Amino acid sequence: MPAVQPRPIPADDRSLVVNGRTYRWPRRPIVVICYDGCDPAYVEAACEAGVVPHLEAMIETGFAVEALAAMPTFTNPNNVSIVCGAPPSVHGISGNYYLDAETGREVMMLDDAGMIAPTVLAAFSKAGARVAAVTAKDKLLRALAKDLDGISFSAERADAATMAENGIEDATRLVGRPSPEQYQPDLSLFVLDAGVRLLEEGPVDLLYLSLSDLVQHSHAPGAEAANRFMAEVDRRVGRLIGLGATVGIVADHGMSDMARQDGSPNVVYLGDALDARFGRDRTRVICPITDPFVRHHGALGGFVRVHLLAPDLAPDAVQAAISAIDGVALVLPRDEACARFELPPEREADFVVIAEPGVALGARAENHDIGQLAGTRLRSHGGLEEQRVPFILSRPLNAAYQARTGGTLRNFDIFDVAINGTD
Repeated sequence: MPAVQPRPIPADDRSLVVNGRTYRWPRRPIVVICYDGCDPAYVEAACEAGVVPHLEAMIETGFAVEALAAMPTFTNPNNVSIVCGAPPSVHGISGNYYLDAETGREVMMLDDAGMIAPTVLAAFSKAGARVAAVTAKDKLLRALAKDLDGISFSAERADAATMAENGIEDATRLVGRPSPEQYQPDLSLFVLDAGVRLLEEGPVDLLYLSLSDLVQHSHAPGAEAANRFMAEVDRRVGRLIGLGATVGIVADHGMSDMARQDGSPNVVYLGDALDARFGRDRTRVICPITDPFVRHHGALGGFVRVHLLAPDLAPDAVQAAISAIDGVALVLPRDEACARFELPPEREADFVVIAEPGVALGARAENHDIGQLAGTRLRSHGGLEEQRVPFILSRPLNAAYQARTGGTLRNFDIFDVAINGTD
């Protein structure tokens, strides 16, 4: 297929302001890929193995640094941060799972409830741009497609897409194969193939492609399966670049091994520890990593929230007790956590707890089915150790942005840099 030619700048040189950032009108297709769970170590290993020629070319001739993801380093808050170009304190989503303080119910985020900021995608679509969002996980679709006038669907339920709801009828016909199974690498490859087909079929101004981290949860950097997956993604990235797009790649979080030397999960069950110290049901531990994809991580990660349920509990005593537990790196009260990690206070617990590297935090042992790991090593995320992510563009930065990017970039800077920072 012929490459998409850059479009002339509109006569009025339009720009949009979204969540405090000014975005110029794209001159060529902008494709942002959220490479779920792609720790920088996967990029390094794949480059060393020589299996990602297009990614290597992006690093050599485009722009490549390590950036920091939003905290906690989970899928939902970071995907929403990326499409909003802003941290959770601005858009309101700080986990996949939370405790509703008003009802006392634990709630899984499966829609855009709680989002209090517009997305870059929606803003451009309403201004007349041609915009599409494709996600591997259906749980993200409503958030990514909030107020979007364009095409949006998930690989999980591509066959159920309708023109009224998704801007496309049965997206499996676009890609040419059925919706992949939930726990298959093809879930991510389907997303990329859909992106290629959308660019081939018609001009697109902004395209957001969000992958799954199944492979990274299951295989370490440099493993045969990991490199094979990296190579398959790379081939599709090459197609997108060949179609004339500016491609930006970031991750929502990195990935860490959280298993002991014998292969068993290295878990601190914080809920059990607090029950033993203060009594049953006087505190509640919430694991914000919890989502419909729990088989590959058992709802265990490096970040949990602790709510105090008993009015007579002394916060200082609880903080001291948690701090004394082996495997805990950091315990922060609500205000301090919100200030340090740019979190929305209305969704925050009394305490945020972050694990040491290589340690997973859980609620009670009875709440986690680690048998689902099926003998594989626990690899997960959520803490500070998984905050470093790749930030790679297929084109070099213009002079203005070369001067501006000397400091630390965030993964949610990607649309700004891809749209405004490349010529």
